[in-house]
Amino acid sequence: MTTVTYSVPAIHCGHCTHTIEMEVGELQGVQSVKADLENKKVEISFDAPASEAKIKALLAEINYPAEGLITL
Repeated sequence: MTTVTYSVPAIHCGHCTHTIEMEVGELQGVQSVKADLENKKVEISFDAPASEAKIKALLAEINYPAEGLITL
């Protein structure tokens, strides 16, 4: 399993976090999604067939584009 954390500055409220968690969580292969309103970041754990490219494309499609990968 791969876990990535993206900076998503478009997160402004609880509705934003809920939308991201629901939409990305439905992507096949995604195991968990945690959107953080306070820090404006999203942590996603996934296996194939999900990929970083598919996740980033979906985030952009739902108007929450990832602006960078956060390395821990």
